[in-house]
Order: sequence, then structure tokens, then C-alpha cells
Amino acid sequence: MNRKQRRKISKKNRKIEEQISLFQNLPDYCLVCESDFDKKDKEMVSSWNVVVKEEKVRLYCPDCWTNALKLLEEIKEEFSKR
Repeated sequence: MNRKQRRKISKKNRKIEEQISLFQNLPDYCLVCESDFDKKDKEMVSSWNVVVKEEKVRLYCPDCWTNALKLLEEIKEEFSKR
């Protein structure tokens, strides 16, 4: 393995470490409806949605997430009609 390959792997590892460290900032509730989130419940962990943007971690419950997606679809439809 040459130096260029080692640097590339090192860069990927740093990026992954940064992303993992952001999950320590994961809130304990939904950002919209403030429903409680249990980090130890596997079903909750797999069904809730996490958005990381500019090092801000946002958590959304499935109900709020589907409502937001529906709203986006409605907005897209309105723009397409124009």
C-alpha cells in the first residue's frame, strides 16, 4: 500500500469518526412534536429519522417525517401546476 492509499483510508476514517461523534448530540425527543425517543429501543432506532446538517443533529419521529414528506409532495405538485 502506497502513501496515497494510506492517506485516502485515513481521510475516510476521520470522516466516519466525525459522523459518529455527532450521534452523541442526538436529542431525546422529536424536534417537531417532542415525543420521547428511547435510544435503547431497536424499533425506535430503526424507524425514526436523523438529519445531520452543518453539525446539527435533528431527530424526527415517523409520524412527523411522513407528514413532512406529504407536505413536500403537495408543494411540488403546486409548483408543477404553474
